[in-house]
Amino acid sequence: MAAELTVHQLIAKHRPTLDQALEAIRTRAYWSPHPEHPKAYGEQGSLDMAAGKAAFDALLGTRLDLGQPGTDDFVGGEVSPYGIELGVEYPHADVDVLLPAMKAGQKAWRDAGAEIRAVVCLEILKRISDRTHEFAHAVMHTSGQAFMMAFQAGGPHAQDRGLEAVAYAYVEQVRTPDTAEWTKPQGKREPLALTKQFTPVPRGIGLVIGCNTFPTWNGYPGLFASLATGNAVLVKPHPRAVLPLALTVQVARDVLSETGFDPNLVALTAERPGEGIAKTLATRPEIRIIDYTGSTAFGDWLEANARQAQVYTEKAGVNSVLVESAGDYKGMLANLAFSLSLYSGQMCTTPQNLLIPRDGIRTDEGPKTFDEVVADLARSVDGLLGDDARANALLGAIVNPDVKDRLEAAAGLGEVALVSREIANPEFPGAVVRTPVVVKLDGAKPDDEAAYMSECFGPVSFAVAVDSASEAVELLRRTIREKGAMTVGAYTTDEDVEQAVQEVCLEEAAQLSLNLVGGVYVNQTAAFSDFHGSGGNPAANAALCDGAFVANRFRVVEVRREA
Repeated sequence: MAAELTVHQLIAKHRPTLDQALEAIRTRAYWSPHPEHPKAYGEQGSLDMAAGKAAFDALLGTRLDLGQPGTDDFVGGEVSPYGIELGVEYPHADVDVLLPAMKAGQKAWRDAGAEIRAVVCLEILKRISDRTHEFAHAVMHTSGQAFMMAFQAGGPHAQDRGLEAVAYAYVEQVRTPDTAEWTKPQGKREPLALTKQFTPVPRGIGLVIGCNTFPTWNGYPGLFASLATGNAVLVKPHPRAVLPLALTVQVARDVLSETGFDPNLVALTAERPGEGIAKTLATRPEIRIIDYTGSTAFGDWLEANARQAQVYTEKAGVNSVLVESAGDYKGMLANLAFSLSLYSGQMCTTPQNLLIPRDGIRTDEGPKTFDEVVADLARSVDGLLGDDARANALLGAIVNPDVKDRLEAAAGLGEVALVSREIANPEFPGAVVRTPVVVKLDGAKPDDEAAYMSECFGPVSFAVAVDSASEAVELLRRTIREKGAMTVGAYTTDEDVEQAVQEVCLEEAAQLSLNLVGGVYVNQTAAFSDFHGSGGNPAANAALCDGAFVANRFRVVEVRREA
């Protein structure tokens, strides 16, 4: 192969990492090749923290020309939630030119085989990892995440999810051998003998429709699952969060070119303001796979209308935490306070409804009334966010005006137990920073039900009074079944209640966290071990990551010959 990187070099370099990833998804034990701490990335060159910031600053006001065919314009307009105009321009595509160019390279990519595709994907991830500081600033200034969260979630955790998808893709492709010798005895006659060849073949072009809040974390699984299974991938970022995925596409195209493959196997298409190209792209006959994270309305539209494609959606849900009793009351409050506050609740996994018996709960500090539990939680959030510097580091910025509007409207839905307050960010005066609001609602009132049975994305939570633990369990079941849930939490010292909650989550296919009081939170999941979503309730039709997430991105074609 005439290329700057030979496949033999890539296999030698990345096969050990692939093998470790395969072992990690088998054992579900903790493992990550991507450090979480900024200082772990060295003190020199592109790995240095200052150099990463400088690399990001150098991108501002520039044109990111990816050298793609069919570029008919350059578009931009991103404004950071922290108040900075990015001013970066990206290629706008004539898809009638771009899509055929993307298909042209698929034969060689298909014929390369599962292992070579996997190690090329790992080289892409390694180069992204080397630029984690730069990517962190790009994620921060498109999503509104605070820097440390943007660094971790947008960097190593996103890279872990991409690598996890590659590992699952590899497993599913090599499940069937490349060749087989088939012999069927025929008694006294000569046996029938065939040589059989089995080839994983791609479905076509995958479309990744990016989201505003987690452009890399939510984008990488689908991108790398499709690429590793032989498909070309077209990335359509959210208009407010283009830069992190544009840089990703740039790296992927460089690696593909250097390894002798067609760089057009990965391409970007940005859109003009208000253009709404996702619907047009999603129904193109060339698009055979779609990965989408976002609103339920558009996710439902994709599932109903993109009939030519295999559609993977992560939509909205209503996440609940059932609080029946607590063996570590202070630990529960601290854990919940952090979960409600992290990134201003702008996560698909953040708890929204806290289901609490109206007669109160048992705790290690004695009985607590409903009002006491809610008031203590409010004080815990206030204590966590009392220092403005720490609050800014946890909350980040409100990602868009819709979130701010929902936050302000929530105060009119019931009795406010925790008032949201505005926090100034001295470094970024243009940032909109708000603490969470907690509103008391009554589970028995129909008017209140309309509020807590709808997703209110952002720093809004409802303390819902219920008549009993059994009623809370049934409300939990109904919420998951009707609205979906990405996460469920429960606090109980009662074995029967624990079993009842677990049974609901098993029957309704929702991921459950029980009695978390330490440094793990209901809205966090670890790649290689935790499943993000289940694919079994209305919140998402796929899980990150399992065999089902990758196996339908390719088909096995058999060629038989007489032996």
